Amino acid sequence: MATNADWTVIFDDKVIIKQNGDGAAAYNIDDDSFWNDSKWSNIWAIQYKDDNHDYNDSVEYRDTTPHATWTDSGLGNFRDQFVNRWDSHHLGQLQSEWDEDPRSESDKGARPTSYSSY
Repeated sequence: MATNADWTVIFDDKVIIKQNGDGAAAYNIDDDSFWNDSKWSNIWAIQYKDDNHDYNDSVEYRDTTPHATWTDSGLGNFRDQFVNRWDSHHLGQLQSEWDEDPRSESDKGARPTSYSSY
């Protein structure tokens, strides 16, 4: 398993976890069409370190397939597939918290309209 991962994806739980930084949290992403894509069928979990050092990443397989780096797995762009989904969910959480905040709009500032982990 990768060390000091920035992101963890656990396929059985349909969860994407941002490990550190602003908004670090785990979110269950309810999108069966995404999770049921055949390219994920043999993947148990992903550990991803966004540092341009592939050896810090790990794609962990369900069977005896040796674990691979993200690049070697050939699964596409990590940010497009996981970070953008997490960011969208986190924006919804920020908006919900803003909506539930009993303070006046002038006291709590503008309602969040976007969020990016990068």
